Amino acid sequence: MAELAAHFTLALRTFELELGLRTARTVALVGPSGAGKSSVLRAVAGLARPHAGRVALGEDVWFDADRGVFLSPDRRSVGLVFQEYALFPHMTVRRNVAYGGAARVDEYLERFRISHLADADPGRLSGGERQRVALARALARDPGVLLLDEPLSSLDTHTKAAVRVELQELLHEFALPTILVTHDYDDAAALADEVGVVVDGKLRQLAAPHELVANPADTFVASFTGANLLHGVAEPQSDELTLVRLESGERIYSTDRASGDVGVVVYPWEITVGRDHRADDSALNVVRGDVRSVVHVGSRVRVRIGPITAEVTAASADRLDLARGGRAVATFKATGTRLLPLAR
Repeated sequence: MAELAAHFTLALRTFELELGLRTARTVALVGPSGAGKSSVLRAVAGLARPHAGRVALGEDVWFDADRGVFLSPDRRSVGLVFQEYALFPHMTVRRNVAYGGAARVDEYLERFRISHLADADPGRLSGGERQRVALARALARDPGVLLLDEPLSSLDTHTKAAVRVELQELLHEFALPTILVTHDYDDAAALADEVGVVVDGKLRQLAAPHELVANPADTFVASFTGANLLHGVAEPQSDELTLVRLESGERIYSTDRASGDVGVVVYPWEITVGRDHRADDSALNVVRGDVRSVVHVGSRVRVRIGPITAEVTAASADRLDLARGGRAVATFKATGTRLLPLAR
C-alpha cells in the first residue's frame, strides 16, 4: 500500500496553513471551524495550490514547489467526498456513480446496497443514502487516496450512529490512505487510526485517539477530546501533591507537578457523583454545585454540576434523582487530575 506524504504551506485569509503528515491508513483532522481542516483536503486533491512543500502518493508526486510540479485534480488518484456530498441533481444514482468510473458501477451499487436506487434522483434520497452514493462515486475512481469532508455532519442523530458503523467497516475493508475532516471528536476516534488536532492552521498534536486522551499536548487538545477544563494557580506541596486554587474558588489536588497558572484537566468518566460527600471517599477533590443539566447519551448520562461535567450510568442518575436538580457533589482523585500548560 502506497503512503501519502503531505508537507506544505498554504496561505489562507487570516493565517498560513502548515501541515506535515505521512500515512498509509486513516487520519482524522479535528478542530474548530475555520482552522484550515478542509483546506488540507483541497491542497491534497489539487483544488488549492500551496506556495511551498510537497504532496506525493508513494513515488507519484502530485505537487512539488521546488520542482514546479502541480498536477491537476483529474491527474491525481483521489476520491473526494464533499460535506454536502455534491451529487449531480440531474443524474440518477447510477449515472452519479458512473461519473466516478463506469467499469465497476454495478459492483459498487451492490457493495453499498443501493442497487434498488439505481434509477432514483438524488433529491429523493435520505441523508444516509446520499452518503452511500457519494462514497460509491468516489471509490469508483479506484483512487489511491480517499478524502472525506465532514462525512457525518449532514445526518440526523439516529442515522449518524448507523452510518458511522458502516463507514468504519468500509475504511477498514478498503485500507486506503484516508484523510477525514470532522469537528466531532467522537467520530474521529471511532473512524481513524490517528487523530490530528488543527488550530489556526497548525497541527497541535497527531496521535492515536487513546494517546490524545492519555497525554494531551495542551489544554486545547484536552478540551477537544472531551475533558473538563478549569483554570487555576498551582502551588507544589511537600507531599508530592500540587495544590491548585481554581478561579471558581475551590481547592483541588493533582499528582502532576506544576507551578503558576495552569489548566486543570479531568475527564467526565473519572468523576463520581453523589448528593453528599461520603466521609470514606478516597477522592481528594470535591466540587459542590447545582445540577445545571442532565443529558442522556446512549446508556450514559452527562450531568453538569457547577463548573464540572460528569458522566454516570443511567441507573446512577435515576438512583440519585439528578433530573430534579438541586445540589450535588462531584468527586475525583488527584491521580486523575492533569495539569497542563494553557494553550496559546
